[in-house]
Amino acid sequence: MKRKCFVWVLCCAAVLCMMPASVHADSGPKPSVRIRFQNMGDELCYGTLLSKTDSTGPASAWDGNPEHAYYYDLDEEIWQAFVDYEDADGYYFLQEGWLCSESKQLNWTYYPPSSFKILLYYPQTDSYVVSGIYERYAFDSYFTVDMSAVESGASGAIITAEKSYDFTWELISMLCRAVLTIALEMALAWCFGLRGKRTLRIVLCVNVVTQIALNVALNVINYNFGLFAFIAGYILLELMVFAVEAVIYVVLLRTDSRRISRRRIVAYALTANVVSFAAGMGVAQVIPGIF
Repeated sequence: MKRKCFVWVLCCAAVLCMMPASVHADSGPKPSVRIRFQNMGDELCYGTLLSKTDSTGPASAWDGNPEHAYYYDLDEEIWQAFVDYEDADGYYFLQEGWLCSESKQLNWTYYPPSSFKILLYYPQTDSYVVSGIYERYAFDSYFTVDMSAVESGASGAIITAEKSYDFTWELISMLCRAVLTIALEMALAWCFGLRGKRTLRIVLCVNVVTQIALNVALNVINYNFGLFAFIAGYILLELMVFAVEAVIYVVLLRTDSRRISRRRIVAYALTANVVSFAAGMGVAQVIPGIF
């Protein structure tokens, strides 16, 4: 029995090791703020996020020293225009900015400020448009700004951002993960000889309950803490699901049919969870947005 358990653990480790992964210093996902501008015209426009604090991650406000002026992807004239902007609430320009008029987006994907204002600059009219104060509300915080009321050259206009996290897609991806897992585990149950009607009903019901609970928990983790926490939570929760399913199957399926050995039931529960986990991570490589 110990030898077989060792073999199963070794197989699990092999499956996990075969999954593509790379680790680099500071390579983990970072919080992001992503802003989409609706009804934005084609006039040249640059954007940034003003920060309540004078630094976040590697980005910081200019201290007046020419050696500490970081233009990044901005022309010096655009950088200087942002530096010259005086915010009424004392928010800082952290020397990060993007051309927004082409993509109609502003994506700060590496240590964005927690409390921020959206500032747009139109160089052709030397005018600014600013928003109120907003806070990051999720690991990846999405906002939408309707620019239809902003007149070209109207410096000092106030824009409003609305939270636009795509909960519908999150629900769809959660259901897809659950359906994929349940289908795989039902197929594996058949392969392991768990084929009676009552047996399959038990396997189905247990899978529906555990997979809904698992995927709701994963969505909550991903929403608040991001991809790395999602993966770590995925591994730990799968181990918990395996333990719960193994106990329930041993109790219910052994009473259903004495021909089903305890070792086969535990082996099925272990194999089903390892295969579903590996399949889930594999699908995530092909369709990243679904996980």
